[in-house]
Amino acid sequence: MKLYKILLPVALLAFNTTFAQNNQAKYNIIVFLVDDMGWQDTSLPFWTEQTPLNKRYHTPNMERLAKEGMKFTNAYATPVCTPSRASLMSGMNAAKHGITNWTSPQKDNNTDTQDEQFAAAKWNFNGLSPVPGIENTAYATPFPQILKDAGYFTGHVGKAHWGSAGTPGANPYNMGFMVNISGHAAGHPQNYYGEEYYGNKPGKNTWQSVPDLEEYYGKDVFLTEALTLEAIKTLDAPIRNKQPFYLSMAHYAVHTPLQADPRFYQKYIDQGLEVPEAKYASLIEGMDKSLGDLMDYLKAKKADKNTIIIFMSDNGGLSLTPPRGGIAHTQNLPLKAGKGSVNEGGIREPMIVKWPGVTKPSSVADQYVIIEDFFPTILEMASLKNYKTVQFVDGKSFVPVLKNAGYVDNQRFLYWHNPNKWITTDGPGINYRSAVRQGDWKLIFNVRDGSNELYNLKTDIGELKNLAAEHPDKVKALLNQLGSWLKQNNAPMPINKKTGQAVAYPVGI
Repeated sequence: MKLYKILLPVALLAFNTTFAQNNQAKYNIIVFLVDDMGWQDTSLPFWTEQTPLNKRYHTPNMERLAKEGMKFTNAYATPVCTPSRASLMSGMNAAKHGITNWTSPQKDNNTDTQDEQFAAAKWNFNGLSPVPGIENTAYATPFPQILKDAGYFTGHVGKAHWGSAGTPGANPYNMGFMVNISGHAAGHPQNYYGEEYYGNKPGKNTWQSVPDLEEYYGKDVFLTEALTLEAIKTLDAPIRNKQPFYLSMAHYAVHTPLQADPRFYQKYIDQGLEVPEAKYASLIEGMDKSLGDLMDYLKAKKADKNTIIIFMSDNGGLSLTPPRGGIAHTQNLPLKAGKGSVNEGGIREPMIVKWPGVTKPSSVADQYVIIEDFFPTILEMASLKNYKTVQFVDGKSFVPVLKNAGYVDNQRFLYWHNPNKWITTDGPGINYRSAVRQGDWKLIFNVRDGSNELYNLKTDIGELKNLAAEHPDKVKALLNQLGSWLKQNNAPMPINKKTGQAVAYPVGI
């Protein structure tokens, strides 16, 4: 008995030491996801040259992260938020998971705008679900659950917006997170100000009121700052316990409502920006400060050498006027259009990855990647191989790119599918569009009239010259590829009101 009492603590000590060593060897991973941030909403150029918009914004911490890691010039998401977030969590392309528009916080509420020509497609308007059998949802195994099962501490801070209230996907705890701060069914904040309780004042609550931040009620603490403070608190325990962690740092910024971050607003007014654009720029800089604060915290805790940071946005920058200032669809130049569009302004994103010991500092990758690639990439970063999912994963790991910025795959196809009416009026690439990219070629299919646009992005990043008439064989090949992909995945299509039938998948002539 005495020998047992002596050996047990020794055995436990050895076990705990081995557990800590094994966990310490694993990389921590942070996905820093911004809402509605455009490719040009930064002082860090993602093009071959600096533009006037790059000179407008001030994002020194994005510049700092890029100096320490790898910048991606051809990173893509989907045109609107929930489809991107569902693809990130599931590894599925939007055509497969069928969440092709933003989900309402209210269950069974189809968010498509009414249209004279089409009735709504049969898309999954209740979002993503980790549980089978939930009506109008896509069933999938979220990667945070896989990380959690493998011993990772998993935390979510900020916007979730994976599923409607009353469904399992609305709750981050059901998606594999051990801690959740402010993630729920809504897709934007009611209010950014602590003085306004982030929308939670009695009698003023809505679906968009941001939960979990009572500590800051009545205080001069902007939402972006409050979420950053909470994220730092969340990381204290896993860092102290030497447990590998995954943090989903998902800001509500820079989504509407455009409310000025008072810490930065006046400088943009002094620069002569219109009020809406000054508010927008202040939201951008507040987000950037958050990134810097997290990087400083990791360094102070000596966790920076073992932590991967992935910076990304969920769709292109908003280009509607109002609420933005200026001329509509010009806020992402040289890219065409913005949020809601399958043109480059709606889907091309600012992306940076810092992987200590793997990514070369100040490196630039031109290889195109897409949001569903995050799923297999993150799990590979965590050294997980034989994991099981209920869904087939469409994403392709970009770890080879991170190890070699010159990696090239021009044969791969990327797909976008938006068979929905996002806003009342059509705009460039907005409403009822699908698209495919292979190499430098990109084809856009207009579901409404069956027309096609073909662009060479290498020579025409602004998609200004439609080459469809000049390259009919390329149109045919890409159109057949797109149609085959949509058919293979039983992708939702809008219903023609005259015939009562779903619009046919595209086929090359």
